[in-house]
Amino acid sequence: MKKKFFSALLCIAMAMTMLVGCGSKQAAESPDDTKTAAETTKDAPAEKAAEAEPADTDVKPSGDDITVTFVPKLSGNAFFESANVGAQEYAAKIGKYTVKYDGNPEASVANQVAIINNAISQGANAVCVSSVDAKGLDEAMKKAQAAGLAVVTWDSDVGNDARSLMVSQGTPEQLGKMLVDMAAEGMEDPNAKDVTYCWHYSQATVADQNSWQVAGEAYIKEKYPNWTNVAPDNYYSEQDAEKAISVGESILTAHPDITAIICNDSTALPGQAQAAQNLGLTSKDVVITGFAAPNSMKDYCRAGILERWGLWDCKVQGAMGCYLAYWLAAGNTFKVGDKIDIPDIGTVEVMPNTVLDPKAYTAEDSGVVLLPERTVFDISNMDNYNF
Repeated sequence: MKKKFFSALLCIAMAMTMLVGCGSKQAAESPDDTKTAAETTKDAPAEKAAEAEPADTDVKPSGDDITVTFVPKLSGNAFFESANVGAQEYAAKIGKYTVKYDGNPEASVANQVAIINNAISQGANAVCVSSVDAKGLDEAMKKAQAAGLAVVTWDSDVGNDARSLMVSQGTPEQLGKMLVDMAAEGMEDPNAKDVTYCWHYSQATVADQNSWQVAGEAYIKEKYPNWTNVAPDNYYSEQDAEKAISVGESILTAHPDITAIICNDSTALPGQAQAAQNLGLTSKDVVITGFAAPNSMKDYCRAGILERWGLWDCKVQGAMGCYLAYWLAAGNTFKVGDKIDIPDIGTVEVMPNTVLDPKAYTAEDSGVVLLPERTVFDISNMDNYNF
């Protein structure tokens, strides 16, 4: 609005004086140069921040002018609502941009496309999206890029040529192994000959969850060749809470002696736990594990329905995704291999897209940053977390 106002004044002055003038470009504001220590694990050692490169000379929005539209797969889910809390709290602390959380209670490509198109038409400067489909949002995301928005993904990716940065919770190998190890830890003897299992998650087109399942299967073949997958085509509940319960009950009914059910989806896991509870089953009857926010699973853990599950700090992931969207919208640029300092979180390295998929699209201006750590929850530590 300020630019339009001053441009109008300039035009009036030109008409009155019949002189030709030149407008000056507004410099982009860069994020604070604060350097802080990251809380890391062996997966992502802390490193010193690299010197920031000068911003582009093109006119960019700055300061409080920047709005980031933060898009979950669906609203109302504990994981995504917690990520929004983290994004809002962090933006308020940094004080240089606004986060607009915009989701729909139904997870669908059409709903997310509508939200992205609204962000473009309403003048947002950036979008940060968790995609419900690996390719379904590509056209809308490229449209946002063409309109001048910074385009970032978090949690679940789009086509790598349809965004700049992806904030990932970990590599498929890290997360697939974590899921399988949690299942094995719940068994009396993971090396027994009669171990059976299956996967229950949202849908095969969700890039992140599908990649973890594929990596988990590879790890099982290597570490536990005695395990038998009773449903190689997997069970899907499409991130619908009620369907997750009904699908969970159908698994337990069709396979009454199943050893373990792995739910690599934050809607499928509580649904599967509720299904077991509905049928009077506990962790002594079947191992249920997967990924979900701790608050959504604590009651099931106390009731003995499951013993352990995992996740990462989704509040930090939401904060990182929206900050990096703001950082790009403010005129900053990067190349794969660069390091970016995120105040109060730490330094992240921009890694090639191939860390998530060996066949991924590669380019200097398209990359991935990883969260510093992941956590396994159980009865001993779950109350230390409130999200």
